[in-house]
Amino acid sequence: VLTFKMFLIVGLGNPGRFYENNRHNIGYKILDNIRELYNFPDFSKKFKSEFSKSELNKNVLFLLRPTTFMNESGIALKEIKDFYNIDINNIYVIHDEIDLDQGHVKVKKGGGHNGHNGLKSIDRLIGKNYNRIRVGVSRPSKIYRENIDENISNWVLSDFTSDEKKQWLDKTIDDVSEMIISLIKNQCNLLDKN
Repeated sequence: VLTFKMFLIVGLGNPGRFYENNRHNIGYKILDNIRELYNFPDFSKKFKSEFSKSELNKNVLFLLRPTTFMNESGIALKEIKDFYNIDINNIYVIHDEIDLDQGHVKVKKGGGHNGHNGLKSIDRLIGKNYNRIRVGVSRPSKIYRENIDENISNWVLSDFTSDEKKQWLDKTIDDVSEMIISLIKNQCNLLDKN
């Protein structure tokens, strides 16, 4: 009988140097941070992704950075989910959220995609009932308060500023990394008691 559980943390983003510091890539940034903080092996290429695997409290924990570009993220997720038969309740997807203020974080199970192309793709291919870690990047008008271009795709594909890094981004990346690991540890404990 399988006694260990499998968990999957997915960081959404777009591959390549050009997108590296985009707001849309906050999922990648947090995933990279988790890998370093918790000494995961280097990423290898698998499941149309960069992929790493380690143990957490005798359970298996996968990290996944889809390299399919944002709007095809579901393809990579479905591949690994089907390959390892991972329970959708044990999947955590980290993504940018324009309707949360910068640095604010909400954990939510299921729900709508709010126009987020990465989530649309995942919803379509594996269903909606996974855990979402919504990391606020705000809307441009909430930050600049003047007559700003509200084109959302331009906004999420623009880079974080050095001020943002100092004021909230670096701390948020650390906080969210630790929060996800403790969420999973708590979930492991609950599962063990059942």
